[in-house]
Amino acid sequence: MTIHTVVVPEALSGIRADRVIAEILELPRSHVKDIIDSGGVTRNGVAVKPSEKLSAETSVVVEVPDHVVELAPDPDVVFDVLYEDRDIIVVDKQIGLVVHPGSGKAMGTLANGLLARYPEIEGVGQVDRWGIVHRLDRDTSGVMVVARTQLAYDNLVEMMRNRSITRRYLACVAGVFTNTKGTIDAPIGRDPANPTRMGLSRSGRAAVTHYRRLAQWIDRDVTLLSVTLETGRTHQIRVHMRAIGAPIVGDTAYGRRGVVGDPGRPWLHARQLSFAHPTTEDVINIVADLPDDLCHSLDELGVPEVGGRVDIDGENL
Repeated sequence: MTIHTVVVPEALSGIRADRVIAEILELPRSHVKDIIDSGGVTRNGVAVKPSEKLSAETSVVVEVPDHVVELAPDPDVVFDVLYEDRDIIVVDKQIGLVVHPGSGKAMGTLANGLLARYPEIEGVGQVDRWGIVHRLDRDTSGVMVVARTQLAYDNLVEMMRNRSITRRYLACVAGVFTNTKGTIDAPIGRDPANPTRMGLSRSGRAAVTHYRRLAQWIDRDVTLLSVTLETGRTHQIRVHMRAIGAPIVGDTAYGRRGVVGDPGRPWLHARQLSFAHPTTEDVINIVADLPDDLCHSLDELGVPEVGGRVDIDGENL
């Protein structure tokens, strides 16, 4: 059993206990309700009810059984492997694929597929997401690293914490830039108006995003960026781009729909991961090709007035 002390943030003040705990601990609400019903959530020693609304700064203790989510192998999950050895797996996640179970979804996730293909990862990392070191949103495609051993997992998590893993994305945004590169340094927290979304917040967690202009369609009011994360907050690129008036094309939550080149999902692709191997310290540099929908989007945009369809390494997109 794992015991968590959960402090309710301002953004979730006045929300039901089961929803607050599910959101913060990233557990399905059905499982959180089971935990609460069994007396596993208390405030000052008194059991909390699922429907009880919690105020900001309220502290509750949550006792999570070791197998709240029973991760099951699912051989039908499709994903490409870009690199593997005895310690790590680097995958190319397709769009629409959820990374791990949550919010009532127990099967069909990348974690289920990984367990089916690599059963030895059971017991590595967190119980409901064996081997998963970091995540991508459901509709974000691209490269992810997965740990195959506990040592690799621990080292990769520490590398993420120390910001020693380079994560670079390609993003199309609505708007044009006079500058060729820039940095956005603004903390991110829960949006008080919508707890399922993120936003800039003085009380949020530090977040730093670097960007570089690759191409620009001035008549279309669209720019292709190379974006590097220094931190890894939820929806970081989407929130930061919106904050500077250049929302991600196709992003219904934070961006703009209906512009030329809209692929029908956020135009965001995890292009590259670079890091020292967690056990051998060899340099690992993996690049994920653009998926077809984003290639078609660039085709629809046509020839850019500024720059070109060339990545920072000179590779054509």
